[in-house]
Amino acid sequence: MDFSFTETQTDAADLAASIFKNECTPERLKVADRGRFDQELWSKLGDAGLLGLSLPESAGGAGLGLLELCSVLVEAGRLVAPVPLTSHLPSALALAEFGSAEVQGAWLPGAVSGSLVLTAAVAEEREHVPASPSTVATAAGDGWTLTGVKSVVPSGTVASLFLVPASTADGVGVFLVEPGTAGVTVTPQKVSDGAQVARLELADAAGTLLGSVGTGVAEWLEQRLTLAASAYELGVVRGALDLTAAYAKTREQFGRPIGTFQAVSQRLADGYIDVLGSDLMLWQAAWRLEEGLDAATEIASAKLWAADTGHKIAHTTVHVHGGVGIDMDGEAHRYFTTGKLGEFLLGGTTDQARRIGALLAASPV
Repeated sequence: MDFSFTETQTDAADLAASIFKNECTPERLKVADRGRFDQELWSKLGDAGLLGLSLPESAGGAGLGLLELCSVLVEAGRLVAPVPLTSHLPSALALAEFGSAEVQGAWLPGAVSGSLVLTAAVAEEREHVPASPSTVATAAGDGWTLTGVKSVVPSGTVASLFLVPASTADGVGVFLVEPGTAGVTVTPQKVSDGAQVARLELADAAGTLLGSVGTGVAEWLEQRLTLAASAYELGVVRGALDLTAAYAKTREQFGRPIGTFQAVSQRLADGYIDVLGSDLMLWQAAWRLEEGLDAATEIASAKLWAADTGHKIAHTTVHVHGGVGIDMDGEAHRYFTTGKLGEFLLGGTTDQARRIGALLAASPV
């Protein structure tokens, strides 16, 4: 059995890697650190067709799958690219899968071209989605109104559309909410890497139902958001490990490279093994989800490994770099903050382990 990537998957990764290498220079990244959003890079990704990579051709995309999407996200993470791919791409997939022709026509062309940003407001509800989101939606004539608060919404200050899971009398639904409309308040929040996250407050705000209530749209979206976060985190730890290994070869102490010291070399070796484990779990989950198989346990396992590896390698990066690791003029600090945020995004190791345990307990022997 051949487990190697197809030519299409390799080409998508190579194209993404080329763009990120050219655009994510140290100088550009320092500027982007003030908001972790590079509009010029975002536009170039749109021009290259990477923002519509996995959307159907009827929606203006390339018609590729989740494996290609993950390969692009890994390359983005490798250079900690300051673009909101992990929230935008799954949100666009949800619009293509469940949106009406009117919704798709209104939002997908801009999502593909890079003229707008989509995001999903689910980060603070990992244990509740899709069971009982704290935001409540109420039927109002032919539409819906939403009331509640969503915290730490990715790219919330630059998003043109929010996908918001909410509880209704008949189950959970996902609703489209536009900033700037009555009852919608977007307040910038600060996180350690400077990304433009936001607190989304809804007070009888108008929302458009995506798909239908109680049909699993929220779970469908959450699975792809979690997979995307795991793919990006895999790229981050790969980039961090490469950076740290290169530093250990050139930084000398006591007349020899620090990489020749047993403690340093063993720690880097452990990190390499952890990355291989994360890699395996990611592609297993992505393949199963792409094939329409039950992938709930595999997705949780992929995120558990991503979180655990992110924690270990983030700290290894700083420790091996020493004082340079926390120098804002260097590169290591960026991998540390991004890796730590990725560790907890949509649930860290404890949360994922609990979810895996619940899934296994609920399965027949």
